[in-house]
Amino acid sequence: MALSKIIGTQLLVLMISLLLLSLIGTFYPGNRGALTSAVIFCYCLTAGISGHVSGGLYVQMGGQKWATNAVLTACIFPVPFFVIFLVVNSIAWIYNSTMALPFLYIFAVIVLWSVVTFPLTIYAAHRVRNISPQLDVPIKPTTKVAREIPDLPWYRSAWLQIILTGILPFTAIYIELHFLFTAIFGHQVYTLFGILSLAFFMLLIVTAAVTIAVTYFQLQSEDWRWWWRSFATAGSPGIYILGYAVFYYYYRSYMNGVLQAAFFFGYVTAVSYAFFLMLGAVGWWSTFTFLKQIYGAIKPE
Repeated sequence: MALSKIIGTQLLVLMISLLLLSLIGTFYPGNRGALTSAVIFCYCLTAGISGHVSGGLYVQMGGQKWATNAVLTACIFPVPFFVIFLVVNSIAWIYNSTMALPFLYIFAVIVLWSVVTFPLTIYAAHRVRNISPQLDVPIKPTTKVAREIPDLPWYRSAWLQIILTGILPFTAIYIELHFLFTAIFGHQVYTLFGILSLAFFMLLIVTAAVTIAVTYFQLQSEDWRWWWRSFATAGSPGIYILGYAVFYYYYRSYMNGVLQAAFFFGYVTAVSYAFFLMLGAVGWWSTFTFLKQIYGAIKPE
């Protein structure tokens, strides 16, 4: 249960770090490789965050296989991304494209992940494996028997909730997303990092607020299964990002052919997956904090 939420926490720290670096002028237009290098190194260095928090939360939830949890934490995002990258890069090799990365560069990244990211995640999880197996909650459960959940009308179903609540956070970044796609896939220079940072923090605030509100109404309906629901609800803007990418490709861009389609949809899918994990973590942590506050205010009789 902790894996997706915690790797999303690492991605959140990664995004904030990149935005801070952009605001101080690190990614100036003349140095296009600086952003890629910063992403790789920041991801490697923040691996300890996912290992520490994932290992601690997993143990507190009663998990016993901390090593398995740590390995999955280290692989849950890099492995799908690497599979997508291999497919896209192989297509680029077939077409003899200059966008294809050489084997030595790919090997260097794999070695960096193997000797830094993976061991750092395992080490951080190992450090917290012996913490108290008790989740920090303000009240003790009154019973171990799961409470029966009443039937709800179709318009309050989980899937409809997840789909509809992603619209509002997505509107916070819709305009900026268009400029990003135009800059990245239209071979233009993007320099509006201040506006991008503002849009990103608006996205975080709206995502947290919407997820808390939806979870509150869910609990009012006596549906106590908020763990994964809050994560999926908050992460749903990632699905809208992928949907907008389809619209952009066919109606706003001049891209065509197998090579351009592979690059566009391959990397946008990876970014959408990253946003799903990151925003899901934001929604889960904000909801968890909110519930601790409201249940902590309850006076036991």
